Amino acid sequence: MNTAHKPEQFRRNAKGHLVPVDQIKDIDKLRDDLVLEVIGKVTALQEEMRRVKAEIATEVEAFLNLSAREYDTEYGGKKGNVTLSSFDGMYQVKRAVADHLAFDERLQVAKELIDECIHQWTAGSSSEVQALVEHAFQTDKEGKISTARVLGLRSLNIQDGKWQKAMQAIMDSIQVTGSKSYLRFYERQGEDGPHRQISLDVAAL
Repeated sequence: MNTAHKPEQFRRNAKGHLVPVDQIKDIDKLRDDLVLEVIGKVTALQEEMRRVKAEIATEVEAFLNLSAREYDTEYGGKKGNVTLSSFDGMYQVKRAVADHLAFDERLQVAKELIDECIHQWTAGSSSEVQALVEHAFQTDKEGKISTARVLGLRSLNIQDGKWQKAMQAIMDSIQVTGSKSYLRFYERQGEDGPHRQISLDVAAL
């Protein structure tokens, strides 16, 4: 008599091993069934959201082109950012375009200039600035430097000529490597209230 298990009689465990179903506790099978069912629904919802986002983005772009071509109306602002409002002002559709930034080799020049500044200043007045600089130039697990932290150094009110030269070197080193479009949706709270973003985050619903 052949007692070999069929493929559907196994489930793969967290270590990648195939375990016979009849050796798995009922509660573990129920948990597995529940998680797989939930994740199936979530991935289907995620795919639908991707489809709807692409559809909305296409519709918004088509409207902007139509408005500019036929009605000579300019929407939006810098870099393609735009807000479209319903006639009654109750709802808004906002498109924001954000650039992906990276630094070229001139960032190292800026870092050297900043280091020279800190070494020239007295230890007592430079320790806090040095800590900020070291934090700004820290890399993540992928070896990348945070553009936000480095650009944040420009907010420091330091008039030293060499420091200002370093800040210019930072700006010169910025390279736009791409851009991404974001869509957000808002509804007014009450007749004269502020607009609140319509959340599409499942955890926030």
